[in-house]
Amino acid sequence: MKRVLLFVLVCVLASMPAFAQGGAAAAPASPLTQGDRGAYEMVKGYISKAAEQVPESLYAFKATPEVRSFGQIVAHIADSNYMICSAAAAEKAPGGDIEKTKTAKADLGKALAASFAYCDGVWSATTDASGAKAVKMPFGPAMPRLSALSFNTAHDFEHYGNLVTYMRLNKMVPPSSQPQPMR
Repeated sequence: MKRVLLFVLVCVLASMPAFAQGGAAAAPASPLTQGDRGAYEMVKGYISKAAEQVPESLYAFKATPEVRSFGQIVAHIADSNYMICSAAAAEKAPGGDIEKTKTAKADLGKALAASFAYCDGVWSATTDASGAKAVKMPFGPAMPRLSALSFNTAHDFEHYGNLVTYMRLNKMVPPSSQPQPMR
């Protein structure tokens, strides 16, 4: 028992200089927004990598004839990013009708990247305080700005699941299942 107490005491004393010198991580200014943005950054990375990884020849692939193709899902994600993030910003959506106007991998990649860049700007302008303000959604009731951005993240994850299925059907490993580099 004395050894355990001595070990705990040594650990506490050893950690004190780090706290005294500011070694402890400071709390973020907007922890709720920062936490939710982490999930958005994750799905943005997965979708962007999937769009890059899949060859152009599979952009027309459909799991069944009744559903969107891989490319149409990428376009739908881009359109939705603009629609939902612009609602969160209380702005008019800047994107066009990407799903109906673009089919080439390069064009869809640029449109997807631009839609994520637009959402990045909305996220950057959002704090916990501004995230609590109600915004009008293009569908359904008004909701807090941060909830609208979180809804967009959930929507992106939903369609990333579609992309994963399409990749697996074509014997590809999706980004979220690929080995991650050591940090």
